[in-house]
Amino acid sequence: MKFVFASNSKPIRLTTLTVLAAATACMLPVRADAPPAGGEVRADQVVNSLEGTFGPHPGMRKNHAKGTCAVGQFVGTPDAAKFSRSALFSGKAIPVVGRFSLAGGNPDVADSARNSRGMALEFRLPDGNRQHITMLNTPVFGAANPNTFNDMIIAAKPDPKTGKPDPEKLKTFLATHPDAMAQAAFLSSRNPPKNYFNATFYSIHTFKFIDPKGATHLIKWRFVPHDGEKSLTDAELKAAPHDFLERGLIDRVAKGPVQWDMIVYLGQPGDSEDNATIAWPETRQHFIAGTLTISQAMPQAGAECEKINFDPLVMADGIAPTNDPILLFRSPAYAISFGKRLSGN
Repeated sequence: MKFVFASNSKPIRLTTLTVLAAATACMLPVRADAPPAGGEVRADQVVNSLEGTFGPHPGMRKNHAKGTCAVGQFVGTPDAAKFSRSALFSGKAIPVVGRFSLAGGNPDVADSARNSRGMALEFRLPDGNRQHITMLNTPVFGAANPNTFNDMIIAAKPDPKTGKPDPEKLKTFLATHPDAMAQAAFLSSRNPPKNYFNATFYSIHTFKFIDPKGATHLIKWRFVPHDGEKSLTDAELKAAPHDFLERGLIDRVAKGPVQWDMIVYLGQPGDSEDNATIAWPETRQHFIAGTLTISQAMPQAGAECEKINFDPLVMADGIAPTNDPILLFRSPAYAISFGKRLSGN
């Protein structure tokens, strides 16, 4: 599998800037007002920014607002158990609650939008602990740090006169933030997937596996669909109805379980550890760590996934975070968003 990045792709056209604006409102919320010089964005400012950009949607997630619930199970492999002592890889069936989603805070976004798709999973381990995994269908993220996201949201704010981002502001942003280019190039180089079950989902961040002897291994993972990766054709994209992902997923699961293999890649010295905008070489050693099986899918209203805060730092023993600033920032931002959701705001 090859990825197209800014360094070896055609220059990003102006039309791609719209893709950038949508794609970067993915898993990390950011605030709309610039922080003081040298300052860092705060989680509360993050949530206010999302509501300012996408509008107030009481009781809804502030990002990845449009989504579909699912349930199933995960079975780990002995190969994974060599590198992680997590109960996730015991070889026993682990119950899973999942959620598939589209990036951004608009719960009515068109399913054909050229933005990221998300997969969030809560693994319910035998000892009562939880393991969360949240992913996107892009191999890299759209910023190396929260402040880049802040600048991006400012640049992508719709002009009241046109209802669209100002192209000049977006061009200026791209010229000064090269870390935003890779994800935008990936999204602009291909059409969206036909459905969630035709998408590969990536960890984006680097994580740590802790093995039974206590040794640490830097890893990334991806979930590769058994149904194969398939993109909408240009004709399908043009003719696509406003809503088709949820119905398509429900109908597909009604015919039989949908599966993804979890493929773990092992890092080598010198591989990026704390920068989610940099992909590792495809030549890295990798193995199948388990198989996810989705057996049911349903609208999120009132379903199990609706009430879950898929904080990616919810981890059980055997898996740990790195110091990726984007990864570490997500937890407090999710917490504030979740609190507002519970209170009906």
